[in-house]
Amino acid sequence: MLSFVERIAEMGYAILWAVTASIGFAFGVGLAIKVFDWLSTEIDEWEEIKKGNIGVALIFVAMIVVIGLLIYRVL
Repeated sequence: MLSFVERIAEMGYAILWAVTASIGFAFGVGLAIKVFDWLSTEIDEWEEIKKGNIGVALIFVAMIVVIGLLIYRVL
């Protein structure tokens, strides 16, 4: 059995890990999208998404999911 203080400490650790993961996820996704934009100079992805191009949107969604899975496994 954990005491009350130990339970509060465990909750604090969990909150800190959640904050760390969210910061890592935000940084990782932002960096991945920037690199993808930098590597694909021939197409303006954001304009294509505004036009309704589902293929480009799916590429972005897949990239965000993969970065999230990588960050989840690391943390």
